[in-house]
Amino acid sequence: MPSTPSMPSSAGTQHPTVRLADLTDDFTIDPHSAFAALRTSGTVHYARFPTGDESWLVIGHEEVRAAFTDPRLRNDVRHSADFQDDGLYAVGRNMLQVDPPDHTRLRTLVAREFTARRVQSLYPRIEEAAGALLDAVADGRADLVASYAYPLPLTIICELLGVPDADRPAFRAWSTQVVALDDPAGSARASQEMGAYLAGLAEEKRRLPDAADSDLLHALVRSHDGDDADRLTPEELLGMAFLLLVAGHETTVNLISNAVQLLLGHPEQLAALRADPALLTGAVEETLRYESPAPAGTYRYTAEPVELGGARIPAGARVVLSIAAANRDPARFPAPERFDITRDPARTRAHLAFGHGLHHCLGAPLARMEATVALRVLLDRFPRLAFDGDGTPQWRTSLMRSLRELPVRW
Repeated sequence: MPSTPSMPSSAGTQHPTVRLADLTDDFTIDPHSAFAALRTSGTVHYARFPTGDESWLVIGHEEVRAAFTDPRLRNDVRHSADFQDDGLYAVGRNMLQVDPPDHTRLRTLVAREFTARRVQSLYPRIEEAAGALLDAVADGRADLVASYAYPLPLTIICELLGVPDADRPAFRAWSTQVVALDDPAGSARASQEMGAYLAGLAEEKRRLPDAADSDLLHALVRSHDGDDADRLTPEELLGMAFLLLVAGHETTVNLISNAVQLLLGHPEQLAALRADPALLTGAVEETLRYESPAPAGTYRYTAEPVELGGARIPAGARVVLSIAAANRDPARFPAPERFDITRDPARTRAHLAFGHGLHHCLGAPLARMEATVALRVLLDRFPRLAFDGDGTPQWRTSLMRSLRELPVRW
């Protein structure tokens, strides 16, 4: 991810700066109250986040959806008014940090390997891994984040990319630290360490013979070694591996744990799901809408002045597209503050949890499949699943909507 330079002091002159921390007792615990308060005065604001960073903030569903596809809002940090050099990438350079035509080339190369067939073939393995994890916590109580929601996606994405078993604990620690907001130095250090590890792993893959059933990282290394017109540069190879590992892991961890937290916290919804397992798709989609695993898209930068939601955003400004706010916009979703798995899944899929347009998440089918299998296996195995405690969610200070723990018993 790009770093977070301060916006020029003139960026918010046409709009007063909204201090998000003043709109709720704790923005980390309850950002939704702050977004609801902001909606009363518009869908685009110049905001100061609790971290002290300032950006333009887009919170309306229609405006966020439009912004995702507006070519004047670029992903490349070099369009920022504060850009000074190329040293603003955490690890390598990936699809979320570039614009067409580079984005088109990178996405095509990855999509060629990250196929629907490859993803669908993982279904039995996901089911097997879920069962094995639950076998290991048969003492009647556990932290579901640590024992299930975290290791399941970790196992699958590491197997998909070819990360050795012995290296996965280190990757888990790096991944958690990279997305943390309360320790910038630790996040930077974790990014550097993960980058060095991935560079070494890629070199190991390069020495392997070609094989039809090679892992995804090996396939990406072959793309790196391909023709000049159809290849990944060393920086892009590193960036894509980093993106696939972190994004393909952290978001699914949060989707699974948030779904269980919400179902246990809404007993009538859990009862409806147990009575009608066909509602499982609705439960996954409603979790994506109600408590989006990734609350915001990566930063956009205005290549020219942009009129959006009644606000005039100057060129070179940094823009945050709030997925969390858009997914609870009453203009798009009736009674958006109600968690309801019986909503029409087709309509609920209007949520923006996986982005929209060119940057719609390639891993969305895998995340949905993992969450669906994880919930089904968990609820089938433990019909008396309940909170072990009062059920108050403990949120991390993170780029993700991420629970610290989820104590349960059965």
